[in-house]
Amino acid sequence: MLTVVMEKEIEAKDIYERLTARKLAFIFGGIGGIIVLSIFACSVGAAHISFVEVTKIIFAKLTGLNFGVRKVADTVVWKVRFPRILLAIVAGAGLAISGAGIQGITRNPLASPFTMGISAGAALGAAIAIVLGWSIVGMGKFFIAGNAFLFALLSAFLVLGVSKLRGATGETLILAGIAIMYIITAMVSFLQFVAGKEELQGLVHWLFGSLGNASWDRLLFVSISVFWGSFFLFRYSWDLNAMIGGEEVAKGLGVNIEKVKSRVLILCSFITAGVICFTRIIGFVCLMSPHIARICIGADHRFLLPSSCIVGAFLLLGADTIGRTLLGPSEIPAGIIVAFLGGPFFLYLLLATRREF
Repeated sequence: MLTVVMEKEIEAKDIYERLTARKLAFIFGGIGGIIVLSIFACSVGAAHISFVEVTKIIFAKLTGLNFGVRKVADTVVWKVRFPRILLAIVAGAGLAISGAGIQGITRNPLASPFTMGISAGAALGAAIAIVLGWSIVGMGKFFIAGNAFLFALLSAFLVLGVSKLRGATGETLILAGIAIMYIITAMVSFLQFVAGKEELQGLVHWLFGSLGNASWDRLLFVSISVFWGSFFLFRYSWDLNAMIGGEEVAKGLGVNIEKVKSRVLILCSFITAGVICFTRIIGFVCLMSPHIARICIGADHRFLLPSSCIVGAFLLLGADTIGRTLLGPSEIPAGIIVAFLGGPFFLYLLLATRREF
């Protein structure tokens, strides 16, 4: 009898190790794919630069060595394309991990920071700055982005406050988010209606979502938001795993449900706000990425969160690269490309019969 039990334990351990190895292989393979796609994205565009030359430029900047690259190519890659590519990677990762976190606390694969009204709040902040010229952070280089960031966080706190009036369950969070989203969207529509021609054009362009304004200082702000938000979000991986079995199961395991939901929502809102205040409204990345990662590696949030980051980074970088090159020299905003991909995927989620939670 003891031998049988030991054999089953060894078998279970072998299965766990194989599954863990597969998940790690997915993560490291995804990182390698992002590196290859990044170099390719640096090489394509209005000014074609070879794959080898791009690699030399990047290594030259990182090591301080001189590989004899062309000055024009160095300027195009390092000052124009590389900040944009890194911004796509960081922003995609941030949106994806936010989506995974919110889907975890709501136990709903259709939930995302955008269905929680966060993007609508950012749009309202940008609309107030563009149309009315009002900004909480004052007039400056980032007055539109600052307004978008603050209003995105404000909408998240509104959703959290409204949901707590009826108990912060997954359903009330989603319903409160949708209600706040519609109210804020109506405000944005009104500002579009009363805006002048130039203001309306600027607002519509902002709502498209694009990485065209990428720069090293914008990348720094987005990276700080994503890094710190993700760092604290990873600490709730075990709590999110416990919540997969339901709130009663999680409570039985000692998880403070309301505390976890509130903190995860705030962290996801902080990450999303830090991203979309500079990339503008880019939807579906936060919806698709966690779902794709969950299909590939399962629902264990210890691996799901980093895997979602990788998928999101790959998706947004790929979408931005397509948008830059498809109708070159004209550019299609990344938000439009992602919407073309995300619309059918969203329908797939609605029609899928298999539940992920």
